Amino acid sequence: MQNAVELRQVYKQYGSHPAVHDMTLHIRMGEVFGIVGPNGAGKTTLIEMIEGLRTADSGDIIVLGLDVRKQAKAIKQRIGVLLQSTSIPDKARVGEVLALFSSFYPSPMDRGQLSRFLNLEDKMNEAVKSLSSGWKQRVSLALALINNPDIVFLDEPSMGLDPNARKEMWAMIHRMKEEGRTIVVTTHYMEEAQTLCDRVAVINQGRLIAVDTPRKLIATLGGTKRISFKAANQMSKEALEALTGVVSLEWGGDYAGLNSNDMDQTLKGLFQLAADEGWTVSELRLEDGSMNEVFTQLTDQGKKVSV
Repeated sequence: MQNAVELRQVYKQYGSHPAVHDMTLHIRMGEVFGIVGPNGAGKTTLIEMIEGLRTADSGDIIVLGLDVRKQAKAIKQRIGVLLQSTSIPDKARVGEVLALFSSFYPSPMDRGQLSRFLNLEDKMNEAVKSLSSGWKQRVSLALALINNPDIVFLDEPSMGLDPNARKEMWAMIHRMKEEGRTIVVTTHYMEEAQTLCDRVAVINQGRLIAVDTPRKLIATLGGTKRISFKAANQMSKEALEALTGVVSLEWGGDYAGLNSNDMDQTLKGLFQLAADEGWTVSELRLEDGSMNEVFTQLTDQGKKVSV
């Protein structure tokens, strides 16, 4: 599969602090690629170098077959960028803003098609200041798509959105992928990375410490699985904690949760314990590990992990 982005030993330093340290990775055409990491990990610097907004101290960055150092202007015509916040004049109408940004490009996307794609038809005559945060984010996304880009960079696309608006944003990202676009997402929401992304890169202290599919990262590094069930008065917390495979116990009033590194043996012991103590395992739920667990483990370690 052709790569949309290739980085080869990219390095960027501010003062004495390396912001991006000898990073090598690739992003495939047509995939949703996630970049996650704690604050100050180097995510923004990395993305801005790929977009041509910052210059790497050393290394090569190739975007759509073009060298960012030599062909940044051509690259900017073929990418779209959704920032965490976009400053649009409050009194401007949505249709006016789209028309203005459309004029910046030689072959812009049809505005009618774009407004239908984002369900903005009924908002075209409304002032930006009258829109909710979710609708403002749609307008910002429209501006990122107005040049019909091959690659779309989304910086924290769900930040500040309510759960419904977040699901709608995710649906639009899936639709962009179906159109054949490459999507690069930076996010602090591990659920977002797990739900949306084909592959995820975990960055810490300027270094790439893991990159793979969410499923493989969870299987390799997630470690534990969660067993939750309705709590009973007869339960012994000490006995639950002593079950084979249990690494921690969660107690939430009307429920109990066991984090286990050997689910089969923990379940076997759980049902035997319930029989011995005279209570019933009810409302049982089994859950795999999550990207939250992967993120915590990797960023706590702060070192590269082969997966």
